[in-house]
Amino acid sequence: MERFKATKIAGIIGIIGNIFLLIIKAIIGFITHSQAMIADSANSASDIFASVMTYVGGRIASKPFDEDHNMGHGKAEYLFSMFISIAMVVLAVKLLLDSFIGLIQGSTFTFSWVLVLVCIITIIIKSALYFYTKHLYKLSPSLLLKSNQKDHRNDCIATTFTLISVLLSLANIYWFDSLVGIGISIWICYTGVQIFIESYNILMDKSMNDDNKKIILDIIDKYHEIKKVNHFTSSPVGYKYLVSLTIFVDGELSTFKSHEIADKLEKELNKLDFVYLSIIHVNPIKV
Repeated sequence: MERFKATKIAGIIGIIGNIFLLIIKAIIGFITHSQAMIADSANSASDIFASVMTYVGGRIASKPFDEDHNMGHGKAEYLFSMFISIAMVVLAVKLLLDSFIGLIQGSTFTFSWVLVLVCIITIIIKSALYFYTKHLYKLSPSLLLKSNQKDHRNDCIATTFTLISVLLSLANIYWFDSLVGIGISIWICYTGVQIFIESYNILMDKSMNDDNKKIILDIIDKYHEIKKVNHFTSSPVGYKYLVSLTIFVDGELSTFKSHEIADKLEKELNKLDFVYLSIIHVNPIKV
């Protein structure tokens, strides 16, 4: 439950912080006609959506299993992460087109020290959100928290380049402003695609990685009674995995003894952080 509490906290704090940034960046961006700042404000709008999805997705994912959802609601975390990624890619394409038009047609904006101040405020707030979300992610690993963490980090980098473009306008260098808008758009799109792929893999029941599989096989190796392992499969259940495998033991062992080995192994595997439930089938083998 601590995991879902963390996503709830991150979602609420993200919503409050991003609404504040959206308002000041949008007002200043449209007043000064800075393409980079307008792109930055649109990015804040997507951040609000991402924070809302984090909050809602975390609440649904925290619900326990029931008669209709025997494996719980954990996959909601990845479904809502996919919503976030799609919104990021759509926004990125729109900003990319606008920035290219600005670069081709040529655009200028009105320099203001308020623009510089807004950039600095954004970098400070986003840095604080990044480190706080990173702290929550270390305590309770979650794709929703990971998505938010990356989002805050990207915003810090993007706004830093926005600040550079604003300062360059003092030397009448305006083309960099549209270039920054293009860079921010590509960065948002790249991050969105990464999150989409990760979410898609879980929703399509991609098996656990080789590192986790090795951990399980190393545990099995400690059981000298187990002569062979077969039919090792895994399916994601939220952020954990349902593990199924067949073990082969000496056919001379009694039914009680062979199943006692399987029960002991199941209990040990079920203690692993990434295992939701293990199901072990026992087969006899001639030794």
